[in-house]
Amino acid sequence: MLPAEEMQSGLTQRTRDGITAVLEGRKRGPGAALLFAGPAIIASIAYMDPGNYATNIQAGAGYGYALLWVVLMANLIAMLFQALSARLGIVTGRNLAEVCRDTYPLPLVIVMWIISEIAAIATDLAEFLGGAIGLALLFGIPLFWGMVITAIITYGILMVEGRGFRPLELIIGAFVAMIGLCYLVELFIAPIDWGSAAFGVVSINLPDAAALTIAVGIIGATVMPHAIYLHSGLTQNRALIANEVSRRRLIRFSNIEVVLALAVAGMINMAMVMMAASAFHAGNPEVAEIETAYHMLTPLLGGMAASAFLISLIASGVSSSVVGTMAGQMIMQGFVRFSIPLWLRRAITMVPAFGIIAAGTNPTDALVMSQVVLSIALPVPMLALLHFTSSRRIMGDYVNGPTTRLAAALGAAVVLTLNFVLLGGFFGLTLPFLPI
Repeated sequence: MLPAEEMQSGLTQRTRDGITAVLEGRKRGPGAALLFAGPAIIASIAYMDPGNYATNIQAGAGYGYALLWVVLMANLIAMLFQALSARLGIVTGRNLAEVCRDTYPLPLVIVMWIISEIAAIATDLAEFLGGAIGLALLFGIPLFWGMVITAIITYGILMVEGRGFRPLELIIGAFVAMIGLCYLVELFIAPIDWGSAAFGVVSINLPDAAALTIAVGIIGATVMPHAIYLHSGLTQNRALIANEVSRRRLIRFSNIEVVLALAVAGMINMAMVMMAASAFHAGNPEVAEIETAYHMLTPLLGGMAASAFLISLIASGVSSSVVGTMAGQMIMQGFVRFSIPLWLRRAITMVPAFGIIAAGTNPTDALVMSQVVLSIALPVPMLALLHFTSSRRIMGDYVNGPTTRLAAALGAAVVLTLNFVLLGGFFGLTLPFLPI
């Protein structure tokens, strides 16, 4: 077993000593930066979960490359808020949920906790369904048993954390690499119209109300509430900080990792949209389900493309389930100072997913709507994080500057506006500025 202090920090003594040496300036070189890799990589898997597959397939099949700008915008917002979350943990030594609990009135804290738990359940819904769909297609088994297998694999990986956090970081990193490699293969196989793709990245356009729903789903699938909570927890006790020079160094390494990890996640999401646009938009724009997309890839792009798609989906479902469970535990402990056994949390958050399958609901429709739920829940951690990181009382000299504060406010405003427009559409309100 690991020593108690290593179990508490989640890192081995060797890793902690290496991080300290870098922060004190005694160790340099390419290997030094690798010691800090981990928190953003783990958070980034939330941006490649099966919910992204559902929304990105619908975006590419239905609208070609037209919604790529939404993916880019969502990824830039995600980079900013993940960096702020990491900074909050480094500066305060507390995670976002703990700062909420210590700052806000109890009734508000309870409401925020409930909303955040609903978001965690919606996250688990997407993860389990995605992993189950992939396994069901691979082994030809019912979706229900695919979910059971996903749950068992997830629990097994979570048990690795008991041997130290670094092995878990390496496992998640391997899943990210697997997903990225699969979509690199897809880009080589699919006949991408690179000119149209480039135009879609920079041309802001929402063709109709359905595109708006998918755009909000992309935001919800990309900027994840539980990832914002989790990142601050992954950085709060990662290193022993002796002085402010070391703290600033740690924040700089954290920012670099966030940009690199989420840039990879953003490129993978764009590759998903481009693959769907290339394969389905011209002749099969109605493709909206993961199962349909998989079955049609073989005749359209060949067996290798279909296999790469399936392998990446399974890797996404399993790894994001692990990260979702970690985040759920942190949210509960942070808000209400209460924890439950890992197996019980896994069971509780799985119940809605099993219920949806038992009710015969279309899995891809459930995935897309789960991302809309996440987008509606997202303002809670976003606004709280913006509040705390803009407070000198909480952050001291590390408070947001005017430019960062403005960028974060604009990002939150974009999400809130899209949510308001979506809810307005649900209630039948006329939205004259939409091109429909």
